[in-house]
Amino acid sequence: MSPASTPRRYSPAQARRIALGALGFARGRPAATVGPRHLRAVLDRLGLFQIDSVNVLQRAHYLPLYSRLGPYDVDLLHRAAGRAPRRLVEYWAHEAAYLDVRLWPALGFRRADESGMWNGPRQVARENARFVDWVLAEVGERGPLTARQIEADIPRERSRWGWNWSEGKKALEYLFYRGEVMAAGRNAQFERIYDLPERVLPADVAERPDLPADEAHRVLVGHAARALGIATAPCLRDYFRLAAEPVRRAVADLADAGELVPTRVSGWDRPAWRHRDATVPRAVHARALVSPFDPLIFERTRLKALFGMDYRIEIYVPAPKRVYGYYVLPFLLGDDLVARVDLKHDRAAGHLVVQAAHAEPQAPAHTAAELAAELATMARWIGAQEVVVADRGDLAALLARAVAGALG
Repeated sequence: MSPASTPRRYSPAQARRIALGALGFARGRPAATVGPRHLRAVLDRLGLFQIDSVNVLQRAHYLPLYSRLGPYDVDLLHRAAGRAPRRLVEYWAHEAAYLDVRLWPALGFRRADESGMWNGPRQVARENARFVDWVLAEVGERGPLTARQIEADIPRERSRWGWNWSEGKKALEYLFYRGEVMAAGRNAQFERIYDLPERVLPADVAERPDLPADEAHRVLVGHAARALGIATAPCLRDYFRLAAEPVRRAVADLADAGELVPTRVSGWDRPAWRHRDATVPRAVHARALVSPFDPLIFERTRLKALFGMDYRIEIYVPAPKRVYGYYVLPFLLGDDLVARVDLKHDRAAGHLVVQAAHAEPQAPAHTAAELAAELATMARWIGAQEVVVADRGDLAALLARAVAGALG
């Protein structure tokens, strides 16, 4: 990029539309049954679906497709991640994620660097390398296998809540981080099923060498820029959780190549970059509930700059101290986030429960009616027979009436 380059200027409203268009919210949901080509289109944009174990509503990796496509058969995702030729593989991308398999060679530098690994797996490998070799041989000989199948008899340390992994699980996670074993799928208990890379990766990917670190960062930063449309350097770093210095070099290289265009957004205190393929939609007519683990929500400073929304995940906040609720989804209407709802799927009762509903200051008058319609769509998708609205939050009463009117 020439020092004389003049950044292109955008208003906050234009920046929002650029971001929403790049992330796949400007097209509208398909009228036809959602199929593999729709999945491919979203995956091409995002590159990953973050995985999270919380299942109070629906597991996190299912929700980005729903937000953009509407109701779909989740077996589409299962097939892409669990059957050959795989389109998705698990790895540490943003966090744990289903990753576009084409990006696997770009994360070789991460697999080679153990500094980002949990201490438990790293310690097992350091102190008991022969045991790790034995676990790898077991997977090779008997795989695909879960950790319990490999090592059911080794006792777990149960004195601490949380990461009370057995030694076998730690060894598997070490090998998983290193790419020496991969996830061939998940079982009904959502446990990883481990196998060797050559039995998981498509042949054309398995045969490709890992990219050199600088090239890998250019690929990943370029992908993040294309997915986000408009972003600051910290946003580009956060998408794949990259280090600052290699991202700085990648941004400079991509700017020199014309892939990143210097940009200023009115009111932003950080310089930004627009991907050269990003456009400014004339309008965005979205209606979507957005997962806390959606790329739209990843970087909180960006979310605040684009939508004026202060957002935090309150899952680990004690219940009396929660402001908005346990599992809170922002509600996108048009080109703005206008509300947030704390949702729970009460599977025993067959209810989609709105435990709290709050409007954003700029929420339009028809927010409750639109949100009620979207909740009805989500309820059908997850198999709930009824939407139930609790009396919590400044939008709850209006939403309850809108839900009742929609059902009536």
